[in-house]
Amino acid sequence: MSDMKIGSQIRRLRLEQRRTQQEIADACGFTKSLLSKIESDKVMPPVATLVKIAAALGAKVSALIEAGNGEDVVHTTASEVNDNCVKTERGYWIYPYATGHKGKRMQPFLFVARKGEVKEHHLFHEGEEFIYVLQGRMRVQVGKEEHMLKKGDAIYFNSSEEHQVIPVTDEVRYLNIFA
Repeated sequence: MSDMKIGSQIRRLRLEQRRTQQEIADACGFTKSLLSKIESDKVMPPVATLVKIAAALGAKVSALIEAGNGEDVVHTTASEVNDNCVKTERGYWIYPYATGHKGKRMQPFLFVARKGEVKEHHLFHEGEEFIYVLQGRMRVQVGKEEHMLKKGDAIYFNSSEEHQVIPVTDEVRYLNIFA
């Protein structure tokens, strides 16, 4: 793979996770300006920097280097998830599944939201979302409607509607799929 694809792959993974350059740069301990230069392929980062970026994105370094040569089947173990959850600037812990899959049309995530850690925020973006609660309870606001969800409950909605997730129990774990 040419060096020119690494920055594009980092940018793609970051945008799939709906995270900002500032958030990833802060997690890595360097400037937003440096990340911008890396993503635009003006700077080829050293391996140590790639390791930091991969960790911040919850991905393997190989997922950054092997862009376009992804796998058809991506198997993830529970220990991989537990060891690679990353905290976002909004207070969620996330794990992006299948970062190495080629031609992906959806992005599944494990989210862990803890009461008192999640900052209030309202999101809207292109696409659709599906949330399935694995543990705990949460409120999901979509537009002007509020939905209470508990273990086993699910919600599917158009992401262009303003929405937010608020943990009700001390911790809620849920699968969130963006398409």
